[in-house]
Amino acid sequence: MNISVVVPVYNEEENIIRLIQKIKPILSTTPGNHEILFIDDGSKDKTYEVLQKCSQEDKSVKVIKFLKNFGQTAALNAGFRHAKGEVIVTMDGDLQNDPSDIPKLLEKLERGYDVVSGWRYNRRDPSLKKVLPSLIASFIRRRIIGDKVHDSGCSLKAYRQEVVKDLKLLGESHRFIPLILQLQGCKIGEVKVNHYPRKFGKTKYGVKRLWNGLFDILGLIFWHKYGTKPLYIFGAISLFSMCTAVFVVLYVFLIAFLQGVRVSVGPLLLFSVLLFLAGIQTFLIGIIAEMQTRLYYNDKESYTIEKMLNE
Repeated sequence: MNISVVVPVYNEEENIIRLIQKIKPILSTTPGNHEILFIDDGSKDKTYEVLQKCSQEDKSVKVIKFLKNFGQTAALNAGFRHAKGEVIVTMDGDLQNDPSDIPKLLEKLERGYDVVSGWRYNRRDPSLKKVLPSLIASFIRRRIIGDKVHDSGCSLKAYRQEVVKDLKLLGESHRFIPLILQLQGCKIGEVKVNHYPRKFGKTKYGVKRLWNGLFDILGLIFWHKYGTKPLYIFGAISLFSMCTAVFVVLYVFLIAFLQGVRVSVGPLLLFSVLLFLAGIQTFLIGIIAEMQTRLYYNDKESYTIEKMLNE
């Protein structure tokens, strides 16, 4: 089994060598060809210099360097595109994930799963800064979508290459990859994994990511239901608006008829005109969204690669 370990990194100069030293012995116990693919997401410290040296010393260490910081979602996009392994394992570069858990993910994957997600059962992060937002996001995700993965934010995951090679991730949707694949019909598994406190470097996460996650969930719901047919939702809103406008006009004329008075232009008639015009605009937005959907699949990648090593 050929395995690619994909590691997005951003300002992790102190962790790179330690992480490689932990991953290599684990991969050596599994048959096949292996690679460790680092995606340097525009680091501002000496991360790339360290990666460059490591790639020169070990050809199985490969590096993709972004021109600037594009975010973890873009980094995983690049990792999925360029990974050569039949199985792709993703993990953070901060030493909080434990490479010794990789065999557990692979074992579960071989039972017929398409994705196996790590579950940080005993999470070792600052409660207010990372754990609390994650719990809130998990609660919202379960209520809105019914996601059954306990820890979607855990970066330690194993994927069959065929289910992610054509995956198109946008925004900050990397935390919802198992859910996206589940909605596409993939079989999702989960195993409990170790988690360690960060020793070197600074965390890149905060409470504000809760709001980003909420909007990503809403966007994911819309895309899943109406991504290929946006006119359905916009058309329904448009029809409701215009029908309401017609009912308001009929109501005004009926009241005037019953009272034996002439129909005069008033707030209700103006409101009905506004609703009708809003319905027309919503319909036109749906048409434009339908056209944009056709163009979406020909869109360019959401990142720019500056350099590649050992590719």
